[in-house]
Amino acid sequence: MKAADADVLIVPGWQNSGPDHWQSRWMEKMSTSRRVEQDDWDEPVLADWVDRLVEEVEASTRPVVLVAHSLGVAVVVHAAPRIARKVHGAFLVCCPDVEDPARIPIKLRHFGPLPLDPLPFHAWQVASRTDPYCSFERAELFSRHWGTKLLDAGDAKHLNTESGQGPWPEGVLAFAHLMKEL
Repeated sequence: MKAADADVLIVPGWQNSGPDHWQSRWMEKMSTSRRVEQDDWDEPVLADWVDRLVEEVEASTRPVVLVAHSLGVAVVVHAAPRIARKVHGAFLVCCPDVEDPARIPIKLRHFGPLPLDPLPFHAWQVASRTDPYCSFERAELFSRHWGTKLLDAGDAKHLNTESGQGPWPEGVLAFAHLMKEL
């Protein structure tokens, strides 16, 4: 599948993805992409964020491919049973371990526990060995349960602007390979 044949939904995490974040940069380059906008980026409510993702998926007129980062991955996993019919694939980057109180702010812990059922669509998960919000071992566990291919990003921290990712060309290549599999 080509990105031009899909509705590519960008699913940011907590506090949104700023203009220099790789998600925002990718969205500028992909004409068929759009951001899943949340009403409150700073005080997220799981049910509201899931409902908004479901609305955006349902409003799509073509096959949907999700590009989620951080808390956006948790939203995708929680929404999976409700969006399975239209979602053809997902690119999941740096899922936070929302159950680890040492890694996650208290205001985000209600996004856990993360469902561990197999995802009902093709998905790849990208994890960093130095992500402050999730150990690589937990990411491996998530991939085993969800049935996702796990891509090891090495020492890339949280794969965001603060960790110096910018446009993240390695991610672009990985996403292109995922799209070929769909």
